[in-house]
Amino acid sequence: MVPIYFTINENLPLMIIPDTQAHVDGHPVLTYRYNVYFDKGLDDSNDQKEKEDSLLLQSKTDPSYMGHITFEEPGHLFTYTADGSRELTSGQVEEIIENINHYRDHPPLWQY
Repeated sequence: MVPIYFTINENLPLMIIPDTQAHVDGHPVLTYRYNVYFDKGLDDSNDQKEKEDSLLLQSKTDPSYMGHITFEEPGHLFTYTADGSRELTSGQVEEIIENINHYRDHPPLWQY
């Protein structure tokens, strides 16, 4: 899946990698779980591929991994799991959710 890049708090660059990409009748279906990584600013497709390959692992060892956000009920209920090396504040999580919602509401932004 294509990662989403944005910055929160004016100084925290992030790379968000959705867990899956599925298609129903030719239409993309958006995922409900998003993995949050600190964006080192390196355009490294191998690094991105390694992150995507590790999504199914129980334990994430990547030092830039900051946890994941699950959309239990989009627009209403969200869960942040801080299972990475760095923990986000509640304000940061809210800002990430707002950004993800923007991309979910405007799917063409997600394309290459």
